[in-house]
Amino acid sequence: MKVTMGKPPVARNFLSLAILSLTLSACGISGGISDGKRPSDSSRPIVTNAETKQCFMELQTAGVSFSPLPSQSFSGGCSQIGAVKLMNAGYRTEVTNLGPVRCELANKFAAWTEYAVKRAARQYLGSELVRIETMGSYSCRNIAGSNRRSEHSKANAIDVSAFVLADGRRISLTGNWRDGGPAEQFLKVIHRSACRRFGTVLSPDYNADHYNHFHFDMSGNGYCR
Repeated sequence: MKVTMGKPPVARNFLSLAILSLTLSACGISGGISDGKRPSDSSRPIVTNAETKQCFMELQTAGVSFSPLPSQSFSGGCSQIGAVKLMNAGYRTEVTNLGPVRCELANKFAAWTEYAVKRAARQYLGSELVRIETMGSYSCRNIAGSNRRSEHSKANAIDVSAFVLADGRRISLTGNWRDGGPAEQFLKVIHRSACRRFGTVLSPDYNADHYNHFHFDMSGNGYCR
């Protein structure tokens, strides 16, 4: 199913949320994932729990367009549990290249977009944010250079590479992280804000593998680089 809101965040509509709750309880709980991996023989569909349903409702109230995805565990220790497919990152803000994202992370990402990125774009760049470009979310892989599974393997991470403004400017981590101007100020401000919202935040200052993106995930306890 797809849940779409066409208006900015408003006061909670209890009737619509009740309807959404009933609808979500009937959503499909089986299926595949975008990279073509098949479930292991021992995997079982995981029923959407009350916490995830509440998260879906919070996304709806925030004006985020999304589709709930089937919860599944896959061979190799990978999974998408309580995940959604985001069609935007909030009212009038497109988001590109995202696959499955755990709902808690999607909720934090939408709030960061609305209350940090949009405000910083107006303050430092004098224009409205219209699009966030990402390098993806779910990927069944290890952390680079290790034998440990990445948070991407659990749909629990997002990599953000650039921001596009209403006036046509594109602010990227590659081109603007150290450019010494307003775009750098913008990126540093939203980086600090991200550190207050996500469990782990990695920037180009972390290592060479992150020279072109922010990495956000919900593991850790405020690790920020």
